[in-house]
Formats: sequence, structure tokens, C-alpha cells
Amino acid sequence: MLAFALALTMSALAAPEYEAEYIFPPLEKHSHGSSIVELPNGDLLAAWFHGSGERTADDVVVQGARKRDGVWSEVFLMADSQDLPDCNPVLFLDPQGTLWLFWIAVQSNEWGSSLLKLRKTTDYLEEGAPRWQWQDVIHTRPQNLEEPFIAMLDNAKETLGAFLEASPDLAKELEFGYVAANDKLQRRLGWMTRIAPIMTQSNRMLLGLYSDVFNCSLAAYTDDFGATWHCSHPILDPKAINIGNVQPAFVQKKDGTIVAYMRDNGIPNYVRRATSTDNGETWSNVDMLDIRDSGASVAALALPSGHWILVNNDLIKGRHRLNVHLSDDEGETWKWARPLEEVEPEQGGFSYPGLMIAKDGAIHATYTFDRKDVTGKTIKHARFNEEWIMEAPVPAEEAPVAEAPAEVPAEAAPAAPPADAPVEAPAETAPAEAAAPEAPAAP
Repeated sequence: MLAFALALTMSALAAPEYEAEYIFPPLEKHSHGSSIVELPNGDLLAAWFHGSGERTADDVVVQGARKRDGVWSEVFLMADSQDLPDCNPVLFLDPQGTLWLFWIAVQSNEWGSSLLKLRKTTDYLEEGAPRWQWQDVIHTRPQNLEEPFIAMLDNAKETLGAFLEASPDLAKELEFGYVAANDKLQRRLGWMTRIAPIMTQSNRMLLGLYSDVFNCSLAAYTDDFGATWHCSHPILDPKAINIGNVQPAFVQKKDGTIVAYMRDNGIPNYVRRATSTDNGETWSNVDMLDIRDSGASVAALALPSGHWILVNNDLIKGRHRLNVHLSDDEGETWKWARPLEEVEPEQGGFSYPGLMIAKDGAIHATYTFDRKDVTGKTIKHARFNEEWIMEAPVPAEEAPVAEAPAEVPAEAAPAAPPADAPVEAPAETAPAEAAAPEAPAAP
């Protein structure tokens, strides 16, 4: 009891901390969809996809880098399905010490053809890329997808009648939904990763998946560390009130309830939410938070303190602000918000965050960084704590505009500047891209 009280006191007295850096210098080609883990020896390992585009570019591969002794390594190859785009990598270190990499290989340059793949290993402490010991495909078979999805389409016809008449393209998409729902292969392909899985209180690994064909989400789960995989019922709203909830991030409450926070892939641009009381098997109808989302990925995490954080582009339009929100009541309210990045509209984009908690309690985020006054794109890494977020205890919609902090090496970074501090554009320029190393042979 004394130790717990002391921990609370130390937490309360902690000073705000913030530092940030590029993982690699900005490059001309596209780098996006990052994920990060801490390894048992203290190394940080990050992954993202990189190439001349996304699903339509067959040169897209999964890359990574390792931070050791305060320095990020040269970029190395993590996965490459030959002549296919590899996208949306997710890293996870399970309780047994196994490192997992989940990602998708896009078969026909359309998201609906994506194949869900994994690699795993316990040989990851040496410099460079992990030495993968196993590679596999997760075959997705959603439970009970057809009935609620078709019910949603039927209700959408009534709800969106006037919009469908005015928008032939939207009407065509809706009719294709009926075709997809009755096609077994369509139902089983195209389920994609975005956010790292969680381990539930019952030791179930719960991996969030989503489909751009069905415009909804579900959970893939394993109770035996990957020997077998199953899929949940879909996360959607059959009443068609909240359509378009994708890229789920899971957080579990103390009472066992699992909350899914999702990107708004439709209207009216608010973070979507659903809950499960049976360990991710079935889900409530979808509702909305009072936090805007401009149609970009949402990340969420439970902290050791019991507080929760949520990171997203809390805007009606654009990705020029990436805000971190903090809740002290398991997501019922979000009392604090502070921008990780913010510029004027059309002056930059910061999106697709990945989150993790380090052994020292620090929060780590990686995200796509693309500013108009910086040549090229990169993945940025930020390290901060709750106290830094709580320095700005105002609702997100009232948060003052804060300039993005200047780039400094993480090991020498001072505390984050105040919101009104002037900022200079980072000095890095895009170097010539180095050739990626050859892919390791699949085990």
C-alpha cells in the first residue's frame, strides 16, 4: 500500500517531458503507416511501409529501423512480397517474448484483394532487422457478416434516398455492397491491419482489422499464441446511422469491457466507438465520441496510471493537426488535449499514429510527417509523458494553435516549447535514397 501511494506521489510530481526526432531523413517517396515496440534490451523497433505509392505501386515494401543507445539505425527491410505492395505493418511483442509483424500484401492493387500476413521470431536483439523464424497467412472468416451488413445496406437505402438519387457513384457503391456480401471470397479477403493488437485479461491476443469493401471493422483473435486464429462478428451499425467505421484500436476497461475506437470513414466526422463485453466476440452498435475525426487513423492506449490516451486528426477536414487526448475515467470524458503537430490548413499532414508504453512509463508515438516547408516525407518519433499532455488542460476544439517543435536529436531534446514559442523549419533535406537490402528468405 505504501509503495502504491509512493508511486502515485512520484507520478504527481513528475515533470513534463517531450522530445521528438525523425527516424530517417525526409525522402521523396511515400512513407506511411508506422508502428513501434520496445524490445527487452531497451531497443526501440519501428516499422512502416515505403515506396512510390500505396496499393497501386508494386515497389512498396515494409521497412524498419532500430534505436539503440539513443541513435536510430540505417533503414532496413522487414518484409517484401515480390512485385506486390506491402502495407500497414503492425509490430507486437507478446508476453512470451515473441516479436510479431502483421501486414498486408495487396494482390490486385485494390484494398479488397489484400492478404493478411504475419512473421514472428524470438531472434531480434542483434543489430539490424529481426531474423524471422516463421511466416504465415491469417485466413479471415468473419462471423455473421452477411446478415447485419445487408440489413445496413437496406436501411441505408431508406436513410440516404435523396443522396443516392443525387450521387450515382454512391448508389453504385451501395449496390456493389450487396454483391460483395453474397460473395464468399470477397467476405474473406481484404481484411487489413492498422493498429497493434492488445492482450486481453484472459490472455487473448486481439488484433483489429477493417475492410474498405465492407467499410467496417472486426477483431481477429488467438487464444493459443497464433496456433489458431478466429474472427469476431463485424463491428458495424445495422441501422445505418453510423456508417463507415474502420481501423479499430482496442482498449480494455478494468471491468473487462473492450472499447474499439475507429476512424470515421463517412460523415459527420467524429471518432467512432463500439464495445464488447464478451472478450471481442460480438460488438455493440457503433456510436460516436465528441471528438472530431477527419477520416484518418485513430490510435488509443491504456496507461499504467489507469488513464487512457487517444491520438487522431481531430478536425473536420485535413490532417494538419495531430492531437493527443487524455482521459482519467476510461474514455467517458477526455479532459486534456495537446497537439503533437499543428500547422495551418494545406501546410502539412501528420497522420496514422502508432503508440506504445515503454518500461520507464514514457509514451512513444510514431506518425507520418509531411510539412510543406520540409522537402520530403518521413516517420517522426515522439516521446512524452502524461504531465506534458496535462500542461494544456483544455478541450481539443478549444486548444490553441501550437507550432510543430523544431527537430532536435532525442537524446539532447529539451522539454517541449510552449504553445506560442516561435519555430524554425527543420534543416533536413531529402538525400538520395539508398537501395533497400534484399529480403530475407521466407522461413
